[in-house]
Amino acid sequence: MTLLLDDDAQREFDRLRAEHFPPERNHLAAHLTLFHALPGEHLDEVSAGLRAAADRKPFDLEVTGLRFLGRGVAYTLRSAELVDLRDGLAAAWEPWLTPQDRQRHVPHVTVQNKVDPAVARALHDRLSADFAPYRVGARGLGVWRYLGGPWEPVAEHPF
Repeated sequence: MTLLLDDDAQREFDRLRAEHFPPERNHLAAHLTLFHALPGEHLDEVSAGLRAAADRKPFDLEVTGLRFLGRGVAYTLRSAELVDLRDGLAAAWEPWLTPQDRQRHVPHVTVQNKVDPAVARALHDRLSADFAPYRVGARGLGVWRYLGGPWEPVAEHPF
Protein backbone atom coordinates (compact mmCIF):
# COMPACT_ATOMS: atom_id res chain seq x y z
CA MET A 1 0.00 0.00 0.00
CA THR A 2 1.33 3.42 -0.93
CA LEU A 3 0.54 7.06 -0.39
CA LEU A 4 -0.40 8.62 -3.72
CA LEU A 5 1.34 11.93 -4.36
CA ASP A 6 0.20 14.90 -6.41
CA ASP A 7 0.99 14.79 -10.12
CA ASP A 8 3.90 17.28 -10.02
CA ALA A 9 5.64 15.46 -7.17
CA GLN A 10 5.07 12.08 -8.82
CA ARG A 11 6.54 13.29 -12.11
CA GLU A 12 9.64 14.70 -10.40
CA PHE A 13 10.29 11.61 -8.27
CA ASP A 14 9.72 9.40 -11.33
CA ARG A 15 12.19 11.51 -13.34
CA LEU A 16 14.85 11.15 -10.64
CA ARG A 17 14.20 7.43 -10.32
CA ALA A 18 14.45 6.91 -14.10
CA GLU A 19 17.70 8.87 -14.14
CA HIS A 20 19.39 7.19 -11.17
CA PHE A 21 17.89 3.72 -10.60
CA PRO A 22 19.54 0.83 -12.46
CA PRO A 23 17.22 0.32 -15.47
CA GLU A 24 17.19 -3.47 -15.14
CA ARG A 25 15.85 -3.11 -11.58
CA ASN A 26 13.48 -0.18 -12.08
CA HIS A 27 10.20 -2.06 -12.41
CA LEU A 28 7.90 0.50 -10.83
CA ALA A 29 7.18 4.17 -10.37
CA ALA A 30 8.54 6.18 -7.48
CA HIS A 31 6.41 5.58 -4.39
CA LEU A 32 6.01 6.16 -0.68
CA THR A 33 5.31 2.76 0.86
CA LEU A 34 2.97 2.64 3.84
CA PHE A 35 2.75 -1.15 4.16
CA HIS A 36 4.81 -3.77 2.34
CA ALA A 37 2.46 -6.74 2.62
CA LEU A 38 -1.25 -6.93 3.38
CA PRO A 39 -3.16 -10.21 3.34
CA GLY A 40 -5.09 -10.85 0.15
CA GLU A 41 -7.46 -13.13 2.06
CA HIS A 42 -8.60 -10.05 4.02
CA LEU A 43 -8.99 -7.77 1.00
CA ASP A 44 -12.56 -6.81 1.91
CA GLU A 45 -11.54 -5.66 5.41
CA VAL A 46 -8.43 -3.92 4.05
CA SER A 47 -10.52 -2.13 1.41
CA ALA A 48 -13.07 -1.01 4.02
CA GLY A 49 -10.25 0.36 6.18
CA LEU A 50 -8.77 2.20 3.21
CA ARG A 51 -12.11 3.73 2.25
CA ALA A 52 -12.54 5.00 5.81
CA ALA A 53 -8.94 6.29 5.99
CA ALA A 54 -9.36 8.08 2.64
CA ASP A 55 -12.43 9.95 3.90
CA ARG A 56 -10.38 13.10 4.52
CA LYS A 57 -9.15 16.14 2.68
CA PRO A 58 -5.87 15.93 0.75
CA PHE A 59 -2.92 17.07 2.85
CA ASP A 60 0.64 18.23 2.38
CA LEU A 61 3.89 16.60 3.40
CA GLU A 62 7.22 18.29 3.82
CA VAL A 63 10.15 16.88 1.89
CA THR A 64 12.76 17.35 4.60
CA GLY A 65 15.99 16.06 3.13
CA LEU A 66 17.90 13.20 1.60
CA ARG A 67 18.80 9.88 3.15
CA PHE A 68 21.86 7.83 2.23
CA LEU A 69 20.78 4.19 2.08
CA GLY A 70 24.23 2.65 1.67
CA ARG A 71 23.51 1.48 -1.89
CA GLY A 72 20.98 4.18 -2.79
CA VAL A 73 19.35 7.51 -2.01
CA ALA A 74 15.87 8.47 -0.82
CA TYR A 75 14.01 11.69 -0.10
CA THR A 76 12.63 11.87 3.44
CA LEU A 77 9.13 13.20 4.03
CA ARG A 78 7.26 14.29 7.15
CA SER A 79 3.60 14.88 7.99
CA ALA A 80 1.70 14.58 11.26
CA GLU A 81 -1.41 13.66 9.24
CA LEU A 82 0.45 10.81 7.56
CA VAL A 83 1.67 9.50 10.92
CA ASP A 84 -1.89 9.53 12.28
CA LEU A 85 -3.29 7.88 9.14
CA ARG A 86 -0.72 5.08 9.09
CA ASP A 87 -0.83 4.52 12.86
CA GLY A 88 -4.61 4.12 12.70
CA LEU A 89 -4.41 1.56 9.92
CA ALA A 90 -1.55 -0.29 11.62
CA ALA A 91 -3.57 -0.57 14.83
CA ALA A 92 -6.59 -1.94 12.94
CA TRP A 93 -4.51 -4.40 10.95
CA GLU A 94 -2.00 -5.34 13.67
CA PRO A 95 -2.78 -9.10 13.62
CA TRP A 96 -2.00 -9.23 9.89
CA LEU A 97 1.16 -7.12 9.78
CA THR A 98 4.53 -8.60 8.91
CA PRO A 99 7.51 -7.86 11.18
CA GLN A 100 8.68 -5.32 8.56
CA ASP A 101 5.36 -3.47 8.72
CA ARG A 102 5.39 -3.48 12.54
CA GLN A 103 8.62 -1.46 12.57
CA ARG A 104 8.65 2.31 12.99
CA HIS A 105 7.57 3.86 9.70
CA VAL A 106 10.02 6.33 8.14
CA PRO A 107 8.32 7.97 5.13
CA HIS A 108 10.60 8.20 2.11
CA VAL A 109 10.70 7.97 -1.68
CA THR A 110 13.65 5.99 -3.03
CA VAL A 111 15.16 7.43 -6.23
CA GLN A 112 18.22 5.16 -6.35
CA ASN A 113 18.97 1.69 -5.00
CA LYS A 114 21.12 -1.38 -5.72
CA VAL A 115 24.15 0.63 -6.87
CA ASP A 116 27.76 0.72 -5.71
CA PRO A 117 28.02 2.64 -2.41
CA ALA A 118 30.40 5.20 -3.98
CA VAL A 119 27.85 5.94 -6.71
CA ALA A 120 25.12 6.34 -4.10
CA ARG A 121 27.29 8.59 -1.93
CA ALA A 122 28.10 10.80 -4.92
CA LEU A 123 24.40 11.22 -5.79
CA HIS A 124 23.50 11.88 -2.16
CA ASP A 125 26.16 14.56 -1.92
CA ARG A 126 25.15 16.16 -5.24
CA LEU A 127 21.43 16.25 -4.44
CA SER A 128 22.07 17.43 -0.86
CA ALA A 129 24.22 20.36 -1.99
CA ASP A 130 21.25 22.17 -3.59
CA PHE A 131 18.45 20.82 -1.40
CA ALA A 132 15.93 23.10 0.27
CA PRO A 133 12.84 21.69 2.02
CA TYR A 134 9.61 21.86 0.04
CA ARG A 135 6.05 20.62 0.18
CA VAL A 136 4.21 18.01 -1.87
CA GLY A 137 0.58 16.98 -1.79
CA ALA A 138 -0.91 13.64 -0.83
CA ARG A 139 -3.94 12.76 -2.94
CA GLY A 140 -4.92 9.27 -1.79
CA LEU A 141 -3.97 5.68 -1.05
CA GLY A 142 -2.93 3.02 -3.56
CA VAL A 143 -3.09 -0.76 -3.28
CA TRP A 144 -0.82 -2.89 -5.42
CA ARG A 145 -0.17 -6.57 -6.09
CA TYR A 146 3.47 -7.64 -6.27
CA LEU A 147 4.26 -9.67 -9.39
CA GLY A 148 7.87 -10.68 -8.68
CA GLY A 149 9.34 -7.39 -9.94
CA PRO A 150 6.68 -5.10 -11.35
CA TRP A 151 3.55 -4.22 -9.40
CA GLU A 152 -0.02 -4.35 -10.63
CA PRO A 153 -2.41 -1.61 -9.45
CA VAL A 154 -5.39 -3.05 -7.55
CA ALA A 155 -7.22 0.04 -6.26
CA GLU A 156 -6.94 3.76 -5.63
CA HIS A 157 -8.70 5.50 -2.76
CA PRO A 158 -8.59 9.27 -3.38
CA PHE A 159 -8.88 11.69 -0.46
